[in-house]
Amino acid sequence: GLQRMVEADTYCIDVLTQVSAATKALQAFALELLHEHMATCVVDAAAKGGEEAETKVKEASDAIARLVRS
Repeated sequence: GLQRMVEADTYCIDVLTQVSAATKALQAFALELLHEHMATCVVDAAAKGGEEAETKVKEASDAIARLVRS
C-alpha cells in the first residue's frame, strides 16, 4: 500500500491522505481491542479480585495512556 505509493512516486499529498486513513483505522482497531480486553480480561480479573485484578487494571490504564499520547 503506502510503500508501493512512495516507490511509484505518487503525489505526496495523496500518500499523506492514505497515511491519515491508515492511522485512523489503526486507532479505531486499538479502541475496539481495548474495549474487548476490558470487557473480558479486566472484568474477569476484577471479579476474582486480588493482585491479578490490580495488574489487569494497571495494564489497561497504561494502554489507555499510550493511546491518548499517540
